[in-house]
Amino acid sequence: MADPSTYRPAPGAIPPSPGVYRFRDEHGRVIYVGKAKSLRPRLSSYFQDLANLHPRTATMVTTAASVEWTVVGTEVEALQLEYSWIKEFDPRFNVKYRDDKSYPELAVTLNEEFPRVQVMRGAHKKGVRYFGPYGHAWAIRETVDLLLRVFPVRTCSTGVFKRAEQVGRPCLLGYIGKCAAPCVGKVSAAEHRELAEEFCDFMAGRTGNHLRRLEEQMAEAAAELEYEKAARLRDDIEALKRAMEKNAVVLADGTDADLLALAEDELEAAVQIFHVRGGRVRGQRGWVTDKVEDVDTAGLVEHALQQLYGSGSESVPREVLVPALPEPAEPVREWLTGLRGSQVDLRVPQRGDKKDLMATVGRNAQQALVLHKTKRASDLTTRSRALQEIADALELDSVPLRIECFDISHLQGEDVVASMVVFEDGLARKSEYRRFQIKSFEGQDDVRSMHEVISRRFRRYLQERERTGEWAVPEQSLPGDDDPAGDALPGGVVTPAGIDEETGRPRRFAYPPQLLVVDGGQPQVAAAQRALDELGIDDVALCGLAKRLEEVWLPGQDDPVVLPRSSEGLYLLQRVRDEAHRFAIGYQRTKRAKRLTGSGGLDAVPGLGETRRTALLKHFGSVKRLRAASVEEICAVPGIGRRTAETVVQALASRQPAAFAVNTATGEIMEDGPADPVQPTVGPGQA
Repeated sequence: MADPSTYRPAPGAIPPSPGVYRFRDEHGRVIYVGKAKSLRPRLSSYFQDLANLHPRTATMVTTAASVEWTVVGTEVEALQLEYSWIKEFDPRFNVKYRDDKSYPELAVTLNEEFPRVQVMRGAHKKGVRYFGPYGHAWAIRETVDLLLRVFPVRTCSTGVFKRAEQVGRPCLLGYIGKCAAPCVGKVSAAEHRELAEEFCDFMAGRTGNHLRRLEEQMAEAAAELEYEKAARLRDDIEALKRAMEKNAVVLADGTDADLLALAEDELEAAVQIFHVRGGRVRGQRGWVTDKVEDVDTAGLVEHALQQLYGSGSESVPREVLVPALPEPAEPVREWLTGLRGSQVDLRVPQRGDKKDLMATVGRNAQQALVLHKTKRASDLTTRSRALQEIADALELDSVPLRIECFDISHLQGEDVVASMVVFEDGLARKSEYRRFQIKSFEGQDDVRSMHEVISRRFRRYLQERERTGEWAVPEQSLPGDDDPAGDALPGGVVTPAGIDEETGRPRRFAYPPQLLVVDGGQPQVAAAQRALDELGIDDVALCGLAKRLEEVWLPGQDDPVVLPRSSEGLYLLQRVRDEAHRFAIGYQRTKRAKRLTGSGGLDAVPGLGETRRTALLKHFGSVKRLRAASVEEICAVPGIGRRTAETVVQALASRQPAAFAVNTATGEIMEDGPADPVQPTVGPGQA
């Protein structure tokens, strides 16, 4: 690990000018490329106290051994040079898009004597009309196959065309009517070019004239009793309509625009782009990127625009719509304008169809990120490596085959709940998920809530061990050994510890985890460790994952364990934590919805209809707060008179909630009233 002070430039050596800088490692390899409006403050920011830097930035500056820079004239030049160097050096700490392939486009070669319709990739050529890009080449071929019935333009290669010219016989498409066969003189070069231009007009969105013309021709043929011709024209019209359905109008003003949206988490981001031409979605493409550097949404947008348009293979439309503008936006706008040759409108859509379409692009990006994570998590080798990395980082004796994660969720201290999710062998075990209600106290206290939940979970575990007489059984013993880890059944069958011999299903809370993860930092980890110590649990590893910087905290440690950003172990811990967060939020929202929609005894108040019940609940927020309100406070609600307020107070006072029941064996507060002190009542999937 290098000390940044060893290669820090001398004071005053860095110019206060626009430029691009490169960090190199000890072997001279470029590991990071960046640009700046003013090099001096930007580079100086890298040489501050490492504790003040983002972990990824700190890793970069300690990996580097030197820094160099190049001064340019404008920010636009800096943007262009930065992209060129990123493509040239492929720095490990720069954002990289995994899908950098060239997407196919539908091209019409109007620069040839006999224009040809074909699929093209790569840089645009002068005199060629392009439509797209498309996500797949087969999507282009499907569209072309439908349109060739009406616009029989040449699609063959130059070699096939010349060979047909020599032998005087067209190819198969010429015989079946999907090519006008200019190779054998069935149409002249001028007539064939007219067909190609009509094809381009239709693809550009000017479809109404062609449909009307065909409908008129069909009507004339039917009037002249030429039914075969009329039927053929009818089929042509249907083919055009099917081609139009593949490219439905999404922007009524016929705009040419690219819409870019992002979905991101702490480690990765998915980029989705919709190409709209003539108001129709002509293509879609997407990337997934690792967030190697400390970059926000605006920075990701800038990188995506560089990736999309920097190579010159993608034409820049009149409008580019993004979820957040790069900072600063003007150099990027000027760069795009220079590439297009005319003004480009780079902006965030605020209303109307464009904002709605941007939301659709955003949903596609979210789905792409979820799909990427699902594929990554389903790989057995990747899961095994992730578990081993966790074991190595936390210095565990063995890989944590069972991981349990706990998260607390509430809304401003109300409806406080917790979740427990279980991952076995790196995969979610949803049948083992549990959820908890926090009722031993009121208000917002995540640390105290975490202590209560961990205590309740492992108190249940000890109860199961006591009930089955497994106090002295080693945790890792296998059924079938001489160890009494299971109960013998008739026929010599042994049931593992934690398995109900009557149902064959795992008993609730019967299995301890090898690793306990809590959502949070030092305070939450300390609370969980205190709960384990109070119960005498000393064989379960514990850690916390803080969301802000993805730091792993261990009990009693002043400094976190920082796993490498590219670590599969960190990715698995993050996925476990996010799943616990999702499960907790879902439960909390359900409880809150029930509380807000339920009248809590207000239904029986005489003269209090649904409108005034809703007004009371909206004003006070909950029946609990309404119950604590005075008559004067209730009268302050519009539409509520004093007599009605007094009636409400009396009705709620007569329905005071019963005191919580306490399990005398464990000291645990029960959720559904009094229960057997030895066998606590637990609802399905709830503790």
